[in-house]
Amino acid sequence: MRIGNIETKSNVFLAPMAGITDKVFRIICRQYGCGLAYTEMVSAKGLFYESERTWELLDIEGEEHPIGAQIFGSDPKIMAKMVAKIGDTPIDIIDINMGCPAPKIVKNGEGSALIKDPQLAGQIVDAVVTASKKPVTVKIRKGWDDNNINAVEVARAIEEAGAAAITVHGRTRQQFYSGQADWDIIKKVKEAVDIPVIGNGDIADPESAKAMLEETNCDAIMIGRGSQGNPWIFSSIIYYLETGEFLTAPSPKERIDMAIYHVNMVVDYKGEHVGLPQMRKHIAWYLKGLKDANKVKTAINSASSIKEVEYILSKYLNYLGE
Repeated sequence: MRIGNIETKSNVFLAPMAGITDKVFRIICRQYGCGLAYTEMVSAKGLFYESERTWELLDIEGEEHPIGAQIFGSDPKIMAKMVAKIGDTPIDIIDINMGCPAPKIVKNGEGSALIKDPQLAGQIVDAVVTASKKPVTVKIRKGWDDNNINAVEVARAIEEAGAAAITVHGRTRQQFYSGQADWDIIKKVKEAVDIPVIGNGDIADPESAKAMLEETNCDAIMIGRGSQGNPWIFSSIIYYLETGEFLTAPSPKERIDMAIYHVNMVVDYKGEHVGLPQMRKHIAWYLKGLKDANKVKTAINSASSIKEVEYILSKYLNYLGE
């Protein structure tokens, strides 16, 4: 798939997720065929005020390309100024977040609050496109709530402002991540614009990925929660789309081995003090559905060292008879 002048090796993408899609998780997902990964959300204001932690989110050294940086903000001038700075980094694509439903983001008029104001959304995209040396994409939602469904209107404004592609999450801000994603709105956006459309929402397996592509005619799909504890989802979807056949699901041993591999990578990158607490949720996702996994999760949450985590997981593996 092509976004501006950028070519991706597949049309199965990893969604940006705050606190989840860090450098390590992106690397792992790319190992399984993910065609495009985005950073966690990066605050334009954080960059503007030279926040070291914010700039660290843009660390992509050693990663496979292409890589997108997702930024958020509501001031077109600040957004443009920071995007110009990012243009000097190896980042390949700039994505503007207009879909985050988090109250702390929305109350500042950022994230999904922007879909309430298509004019301002267009102004932000125009400013960013003008300042950017890289293709600009935008992620939006279906609308603010059931009484304000305006994804098509917002998408047209975004296209007119010069965006190279648009991602549509088929839920309103009011829904957050509950209920069922509306794929019909993705289809309507695809019919309304000429730029590539990326569908997002309720893709959990190869069948739902194929259904999304067929029902909406979107150009690519973006996977968020379906990738949590399951980086294999990318290779399984790609294989199914190419062959119509299913790859064998990862065994309990493969899942636990991946959890150990993942936690080691994170600790190597961030240190034990920071990395270990962040890995607890990932390990819980890797173990989801396995026999007596809740006891193991409780033990992991009390572990204070990577050696202790490895011991708990190795002992659990023996318990499972793997």
